[in-house]
Amino acid sequence: MATHDPELRKELDATLQTRKELGPEYESELVESFLEKLDTTVDQRVRRQFAEQQMQVARGAQPPRARAAPGGGGSGYAERFGFATVSLVLAVPLSAISAVNAGLTGLIVSWAGIVGVNAVHASGFFKRSRQNAEQDGDGWE
Repeated sequence: MATHDPELRKELDATLQTRKELGPEYESELVESFLEKLDTTVDQRVRRQFAEQQMQVARGAQPPRARAAPGGGGSGYAERFGFATVSLVLAVPLSAISAVNAGLTGLIVSWAGIVGVNAVHASGFFKRSRQNAEQDGDGWE
C-alpha cells in the first residue's frame, strides 16, 4: 500500500474546493499550481533519498544500484530502469528524425534498433563479456 502525504492531500483538497468555488474557467491554473507543488514535493523526496543513500555509502554500505538483482544477471534494478528511461527519452527525437527522413521504414528500423539495444542490455551480455575479459586478462580499460 502506498504511503500518503498529508500535506499533499490537504493541497489537493484545497485545490478541488477552490475549483468548486471559482468554476471551471480557472481549472488549468489550479491544476498547474497543484502539479508544481507535487513536483517540488517529489523533487525534495528524491533529493532526501539520494542524500540518505550517499550517507550509507559513506558509512561503507553497498549502494543499492550495485546490488545484484533477485533474478540474476548481476545488474541492479536502478541500473536497468535508468538505461530503459534514457533509451526511451532518446527514442523520441530518433523517432522524429527517422520518420521525417525515411518515413515508416525509417521509424521501424530506428525502433528495431532501440528494442535491440535494450534487449542486449537486459540480457546482461556486455556485463558477462567484461567479466570474461577481465578473467582472461584481456581487460577492457
